[in-house]
Amino acid sequence: MCGIAGQFVLNEDLADASLVGVMAERLGHRGPDGEGRYFSGPVGLAHRRLAIIDLSDEGRQPMGNEDGSLQVVFNGEIYNYRELREKLSAAGHRFASATDTEVILHAYEEWGRDCLARFNGMWAFALWDGRRRELFCARDRLGIKPFYYAMAGDSFLFASEIKALRAHPEVGRRPNDRMLSTFLAWGVADHTAETMYDGIFQLSPAHLVVVSGEGVGEPQRYWDVVMNGAPRGTDDDEVAARRVRDLLTDAIRLRLRSDVPVGTCLSGGIDSSTVTALINVLLRGEAPQSVGERQKTFSVCFEDERFDESRHIDTVVAATEVASRRTTPDTEGLWEDIGRLLYMQDEPFASLSIYAQYCVMRLAGGEVKVVLDGQGADEQFGGYIAYQMPYIRGLLRQGHALTALREALGSTRHHGSFFAWAFRQSLVRSERRGLLRGQVPEVLRYAGSLDEVLAREVTTSNLPLLLHWEDRNSMAFSIEARVPFLDYRLVEYLASLPLDQKVRGGVTKYVLRRAIRGLVPDTIRCRMDKMGFVTPEEAWMKDELAPEILALFSSPEFTRRPYWDAERVLRNYRAFLDGKSAYSTEFWRIACAELWLRQFK
Repeated sequence: MCGIAGQFVLNEDLADASLVGVMAERLGHRGPDGEGRYFSGPVGLAHRRLAIIDLSDEGRQPMGNEDGSLQVVFNGEIYNYRELREKLSAAGHRFASATDTEVILHAYEEWGRDCLARFNGMWAFALWDGRRRELFCARDRLGIKPFYYAMAGDSFLFASEIKALRAHPEVGRRPNDRMLSTFLAWGVADHTAETMYDGIFQLSPAHLVVVSGEGVGEPQRYWDVVMNGAPRGTDDDEVAARRVRDLLTDAIRLRLRSDVPVGTCLSGGIDSSTVTALINVLLRGEAPQSVGERQKTFSVCFEDERFDESRHIDTVVAATEVASRRTTPDTEGLWEDIGRLLYMQDEPFASLSIYAQYCVMRLAGGEVKVVLDGQGADEQFGGYIAYQMPYIRGLLRQGHALTALREALGSTRHHGSFFAWAFRQSLVRSERRGLLRGQVPEVLRYAGSLDEVLAREVTTSNLPLLLHWEDRNSMAFSIEARVPFLDYRLVEYLASLPLDQKVRGGVTKYVLRRAIRGLVPDTIRCRMDKMGFVTPEEAWMKDELAPEILALFSSPEFTRRPYWDAERVLRNYRAFLDGKSAYSTEFWRIACAELWLRQFK
């Protein structure tokens, strides 16, 4: 787990050592344990090290093969590196370290670009093949680890974070107005290869790109997930539940491989509680040294009981006897932290829930270097309540009227208050989009049937954004975040399951709830509400943050922006403060965008 950066000058001029050095410095938070650089003619590679596996000097990067013809900089973890190492050793490869980085080099020697299909993990790497005179760049299947790039004259530049690319005076100097406007209207980001910086792109999840003297090749997809759209399955529910539990247990087992301490993010929801409980099972059976004798968990709490998950966290702690560490974010801390938070994220963010996660990572950073959490479960198990409507709509289109009726009744019984709130919010948000200027492409996140929605959520519309937040929040405190629900074997199996094993009778995450019966306390397992790491955003925006937001919306800089009607924004916000209109996240998105624009230099 680290930060990577580099330059490839396509016209064969020498790489700029000073530029590459500054790029690496801007990634220092991602790798405080060491730095390495490699230069050879037109190529410059830089690495900032967060030592997780093989803490010795043999783990330093850039790392080369025996004759130096290959050089790699790598951010992430190949969790099955031990198994791959055995296969490669049997094929005659010799290893000089105990790292997963070296496994990438020899896997490339053995299988070429097809090595990506052999990896189970998270990765973003750039591998210089000196014989071919080309740079092979790849990003993991789900996009857990970031890879950004830009062209500056004849130079191909890449880095783990946008801020490193902006070390070049010609890169990312203007906002990408289309992406910023889409974010303001719909709250989406990371759903395309474009970023909010003009001329800076990201390599999409499950893609590779090859750069040579002839130019930057077209990014190629090397893996995809096909979501089963069948409303009903033939496999027994219990068989599916056992398979899910077995796959998730093995995913966690692999992700406990570490030479440094590992902890767990615990929100009190189903997903993080499942990870916590399964780690405890592995502690009793296999005693992974990375966890120690007692698992450490890190949670967020709030004084406002409407948003506080303490009682659910207490339930899990009592059942598992884990060591519980907790933090309580507040608005005073938020306003002090907002500048660094935005700097770390590089782009504006749609919700203040990101701050809760930021605080949890800061808490964990004092005790561990790796955390596991439950990211990615909702998008696969149909966990968001809003998924109920696409499911019912798809059932009707396929002629399953009785099943659709059953689902509608179940949804109303379990989530009636949510749907009433969502309907009112849709009207408010539609009106608030009128505060924005210019034409914005429509983003319909929940269009289509449930299988279509879930496929989009996993690959483009939601999960990539959440992974962006998690990577930057964790790396802001030099922590590696691991997400076992995104083990590709589990992802492929869940995609193959019929929809009624994900949602049934209005109950979300149906197969997961069966899989963890007897493992997670029923008060958690049977929860129908959903919170996770959230903040009391509406309450904060109405009370403690109101003076700062009013000052922001009243400022001359805000008035001059071309993205919104400043007078109407201020008038609408005052109406909300006076209790004359409901809250919607457009207020925060506009405020966050203004703060981000002020950082733009």
